[in-house]
Amino acid sequence: MGALILKVPTLRWGVKGLGVAYLIWLAWKLLRQNSPPGHRDSSPLQPGFVVGVGLQFVNIKAWMLALTVTAGWVVNAGGQAAPNPGERLLIVASLMAFFAFTSNFTYAIAGSLLRNWLAKNQRLRWFNRLLAGVLLATSIWMLAV
Repeated sequence: MGALILKVPTLRWGVKGLGVAYLIWLAWKLLRQNSPPGHRDSSPLQPGFVVGVGLQFVNIKAWMLALTVTAGWVVNAGGQAAPNPGERLLIVASLMAFFAFTSNFTYAIAGSLLRNWLAKNQRLRWFNRLLAGVLLATSIWMLAV
């Protein structure tokens, strides 16, 4: 898919345009978010462990990463299996599981630590503005490359 996008400029700009539009929409939503934490009913936002694990299997970023790594390292460019595909797959699966666990664990800890800090004063509003700025800067960068 990546090679096709590079070969067809219209498709490349279409994908890039959709990505930029989505990032700008997210930035807009963050800028408009004014309610403090706990203002809304947060019960629908607490999915639990089983649902959280299940959501990992519908994460499109994870599937794209898995397909890319598998196609690029476990299978040769010609579509033929590498000389030792089982060993390569075991290495890739182990590394991906390690990084998935550590990144999700780090994200959970950071979220729980920031939750109380952001609940005070206007911190959440400024944090949202900062993140909206990061999204807009990313959009500009995406248009430049």
